[in-house]
Amino acid sequence: MKPRFRIKALLSLPALLTALPAAGSVLLVPYSGIPEEQDTTVSVRTLEESVVASFRPDGAIRDMAADVNVVTSLDAKKSVATTAADVLSREPGLSKGGDGVWATNIHVRGFGEDRLVTLVDRVRVAVATEHTTSLSMLDVNDIERIEVVKGAQSSIYGTGAVGGIINVITKDGHFANEPYFGGRFTANYASANNGHGEYLSLQGGGRKWYVRASGSFYGAGDIRTPQGYLPNSAYKSANAALKAGFKPKENRVLKLNFQQSHSWDVGVPGGAAFSPQATATFKNADRTLASLSYGMTAITESLSNLDFKVFYQGIRLDVEMQPNAPKPQTGARPVLVTPGATHRTFGARAESRWDPAGWNNLRAGAEIWQRRISSYRYKYIDKYSDGEPVSQVVLNETPLPDASYTSAGIFVQDAMNFLDGRLLLDLGARADVNHVSNSSCATFPEGSRTDPSWSANAGLLFKACRECDLTLNVSRSYRSPALEELFKFIDLSGNKVHYGNPSLKPEKGLGADLGVRARSDGFEFHLSAYVNGIRDMIVERRMNVEAESVNDTLVLQNAGRALLYGFDFSISYEIIKGLKVYASGDWTIGREISDNWNWLPGIPPLNARAGISYDNMKILGASFECVAAGARKDGQIASGERATQGWYRLDFAIHSRIFTFGRCALQLFAGVDNITNQTYTNFLATNRGNIICEPGRNFFIRANFTF
Repeated sequence: MKPRFRIKALLSLPALLTALPAAGSVLLVPYSGIPEEQDTTVSVRTLEESVVASFRPDGAIRDMAADVNVVTSLDAKKSVATTAADVLSREPGLSKGGDGVWATNIHVRGFGEDRLVTLVDRVRVAVATEHTTSLSMLDVNDIERIEVVKGAQSSIYGTGAVGGIINVITKDGHFANEPYFGGRFTANYASANNGHGEYLSLQGGGRKWYVRASGSFYGAGDIRTPQGYLPNSAYKSANAALKAGFKPKENRVLKLNFQQSHSWDVGVPGGAAFSPQATATFKNADRTLASLSYGMTAITESLSNLDFKVFYQGIRLDVEMQPNAPKPQTGARPVLVTPGATHRTFGARAESRWDPAGWNNLRAGAEIWQRRISSYRYKYIDKYSDGEPVSQVVLNETPLPDASYTSAGIFVQDAMNFLDGRLLLDLGARADVNHVSNSSCATFPEGSRTDPSWSANAGLLFKACRECDLTLNVSRSYRSPALEELFKFIDLSGNKVHYGNPSLKPEKGLGADLGVRARSDGFEFHLSAYVNGIRDMIVERRMNVEAESVNDTLVLQNAGRALLYGFDFSISYEIIKGLKVYASGDWTIGREISDNWNWLPGIPPLNARAGISYDNMKILGASFECVAAGARKDGQIASGERATQGWYRLDFAIHSRIFTFGRCALQLFAGVDNITNQTYTNFLATNRGNIICEPGRNFFIRANFTF
């Protein structure tokens, strides 16, 4: 839940992009990004007015039937956020899981990242489903905003968006009538793991060009919990980014985007694929993004925009795992396993935006992308005789065959309004052809498969009165199995072996979402109830021949039919100007309805958040809130999961007013998470490994200086 302020200044002319707003004003920024020299002066953005590019161009949240969350760069500054998942987890319907402090992910209404489409600047992030790193290889300080479309309420991005879309939009430069130069320096510190980060960005430009460059370094030790330090939870990370724009003509724009992330010695205290006694580390986790786009505006009276984009994104993960198995008297003992994989995604996209009438806004286009994966695994095995090692064997294995996934599709999203804008209708559809091919390896033969797919959505928004809106969304979604689900073979010498299944059927989903929004004189309320039915949902099942065996053989299978349903809400009230109370929460149930209504894995418990905040831009801003989660008891969990107790945590944050020095500005942020040093467990993290206790009391401070 975010504080809400009245808009006092709106950007309507490009020239205003270089002017500093008056004290206390709020800047409404366009999708293209905010000027870097103004970043500190931006205090709050009214999300009711935010433009959501992931769903519909130039569409404000209050004019959309879809259930959308938007978080901004300010949200990250106000907290001790290490990754994007830390920021998103404060939103209703979104829950954080992961394998550690750095390796985190987001669940949207019970759906994990394998059923979400994650985008960075509208480029897919494709990585192994066993690793929670999609949102970790992003510099939080480079994030301009994150848009989350909850549920399959947009057909623009094709296969995989069963649970929703996470679109991360990074900071960009801007054009200006006069030449300019500026930048920003940010430094932060967190006490729980002696974590620190330093970030610097520089940008300059003029009427026809701009360039923006940034770089950062982050490092942290093992994190402190109320039960002691969590071993193997340290990390190091460095990031660099470059964006440039050029206007060959007034209505033509060429843009370059390059991003590089490198993390190393990242401890992984959790992990579904690792045995409980193992010690695992990401020795290297690298992401490279490069894209080139060309956009045209004001082409004809009805064709307003035409955009072309080519992109590449490469991700490499190198893991080092020590099984820590006991020494045998006679036999073999694995002492080190080093799996790794490279994921490369290439693609091109063309998109047009049409305004054939004042009541109609159409978005249509085509996209093709291909993901390629190659992997390796080395096992170092000591052989023993009479309790002493006598030799070592090194095995070179291929966990996954070299494989590629190609998807080509066309899409359309049409927004119409009737009854003088009181009734809004959103219709979308997409058709894809998905082709998978793989080479042969010891585990899987050479093969290929083609899965045609289609998805569609319809949303209705009725403005019953000036203060109340009603929304209804229905959707049909589709998810073709990922490469890891088809071909994986994970044997890290623990007590579990994970197999893929080339015979998996695609998942098909039907969903509905009913919502109500109310607002009046400082009061805001939003409630959304949803239901999602999934046919042929892919789950992992224990397939042991001997039921009493301690070594599990886990194989992916289609579960038949599954049902997820629940609700999320948010409410706030401004008691006096600047002083607000707020609350939010969500609850999801996930069951296999074709198999005795067994619980689905990875379903978060009831979550709630309540607090009070005060913001006076002439003095300071502060918030105090309670975060809580319900229990997941035996009988409410899937096979192989562990029950957890309910918990609560108290957090406090404060930020200063903006101190200005000529055209420079400084703002300070500080706070403490888990004030009472509460011992608690996160269900989504606990069930991925050995993270039985979350961080304890943590003081943080951040300084943000722009020039």
